[in-house]
Amino acid sequence: MDHLPKCKANYVPLTPLNFLNRAASAYANRTSVIYERTRFTWKQTHERCLRLASSLRSLNIVKNSVVSVLAPNIPAMYEMHFAVPMAGAVLNTINTRLNAKNIASILRHSEAKVFFVDCQFVSLASEAMRLLIGDSQESTFVAAESSIPLVIVIDDIDSPTGVRLGELEYEQLILKGNPMFVPDEILDEWDPITLNYTSGTTSEPKGVVYSHRGAYLSTLSLILGWEMGSEPVYLWSLPMFHCNGWTFTWGIAARGGTNVCLRNTTAYDMYRNISLHKVTHMCCAPIIFNILLEAKPHERQKIVSTVQTLTGGAPPPASLLEKMEHLGFHVTHAYGLTEATGPALVCEWQSEWNQLPRHEQAKIKARQGISILTLADADVKNMNTMRSVPRDGKTMGEIVLRGSSIMKGYFKDEKATSKAFDNGWFKTGDVGVIHPDGYMEIKDRSKDVIISGGENISSVEVENVLYRHPKVLEAAVVAMPHKRWGESPCAFIVAKNNGSDEDVREVDIIAHCRKNLSHFMVPKKVEFLPELPRNPTGKVLKEKLRAIAINFVVSKVTSGEISYDAQPPQILALSRL
Repeated sequence: MDHLPKCKANYVPLTPLNFLNRAASAYANRTSVIYERTRFTWKQTHERCLRLASSLRSLNIVKNSVVSVLAPNIPAMYEMHFAVPMAGAVLNTINTRLNAKNIASILRHSEAKVFFVDCQFVSLASEAMRLLIGDSQESTFVAAESSIPLVIVIDDIDSPTGVRLGELEYEQLILKGNPMFVPDEILDEWDPITLNYTSGTTSEPKGVVYSHRGAYLSTLSLILGWEMGSEPVYLWSLPMFHCNGWTFTWGIAARGGTNVCLRNTTAYDMYRNISLHKVTHMCCAPIIFNILLEAKPHERQKIVSTVQTLTGGAPPPASLLEKMEHLGFHVTHAYGLTEATGPALVCEWQSEWNQLPRHEQAKIKARQGISILTLADADVKNMNTMRSVPRDGKTMGEIVLRGSSIMKGYFKDEKATSKAFDNGWFKTGDVGVIHPDGYMEIKDRSKDVIISGGENISSVEVENVLYRHPKVLEAAVVAMPHKRWGESPCAFIVAKNNGSDEDVREVDIIAHCRKNLSHFMVPKKVEFLPELPRNPTGKVLKEKLRAIAINFVVSKVTSGEISYDAQPPQILALSRL
């Protein structure tokens, strides 16, 4: 058997580009894309991608050139997930919520050759380009002309605006491209397909590189694990710039489904498109649940058939999942991160759980679950000993992963890549537990665990209790210095309907927590905010909340209300400012 070699007939490098080729052949006349009044079939989408790839080649785009795009979930954004790698290039989708400085930094670091900009973001892109050009001119070396990307505007295909930034426009490239273009074969499945920048909640954003192999296998894992049948109608409520839409950009082609594109994720637009196009599937962060739940009567439309919903990001409280079920959304919880090509764990449902009360089902759904199929292993380990923690649902450790859907590494950052890959595992930085049934549950980011009197307090656990209070819309819990215990929980609350202090008070929140938590876990301080500070991807910026919490203590120290024999370093640092 050792003398049976690989050949072209029995060994083909894995790539998600094959999903589009198959869809164009098998589902040629099936609707591939819907965007307001615009419709395409899979045959048309395939041809448009070939034309764009051809035009990119004519612009001197070669293998591993980076092509950046700043756009919402429109047809062009979807097409570029196939067309750019068809041209041999690497797609870099940029978060539309970033500021001009961040965008310029990404363009510089990625060395993008082409920069596609949607008409909605021309002003933002112009400022980013101004910063990029200015930085290049001020540098010690004179920047080569090739270091500045060619800018191409994507006008709205359904309602053209005429806005331009430079001479070229997306549809011109489609029109001029060759529909008979033959892409080069992918000879090595380890070749890069996309470059995605992390959200930078803990440090400067890093460029995460995906391979064709990783993207292909992750896509298959998710459509199998989610049990996505043929001809799904998928609503693009999750940004495609988030891990390439958790690989469903390629997955919908694999299932011959329909992509319902959304420029804006307003409650009205989501309800309207779900009702009009009979949406069967969607993905989103939990913040979208609040948008749908808080929708005004005129923004809502009745959901007549269940919408399968995959959610990830911040761990959603069980109470929120239960409310979404009542609306008509069947929620599956996943856990992932940019470095894992999106979801790495999925809370795969067990039939015996159907007999449980609804609130118990919601608690189980809030778990992160078990590994997707293409992960070789996922575990929770004590990082000092690298031993697996007991499966008791209590002992915390760091979640670690290994498998083919993990990133190639960080672009231009060997040190960070080496640090992330340790002892044969990818370290997520997330703290979790394993339940007796093998299902994992995140308890916190490692840096967000509150250590009070030697006890570890999960901020997520406290937040879940806060969310059960009827007046709480959003909650975040961080560590606050404490004279006796070292640290204590400090809660930040956004009240429902812009509630005033008369609607809900600090004493009400603390009393609610005392009924539902061990006393050492109860917040010592509750602060009400109009909104929680978030980064451009919607994650709560707990660093800012920690700084506010420290300031509460600083003000009490300086006023003499409390005293420290030896002040914590963070208080000393702030008190010197």
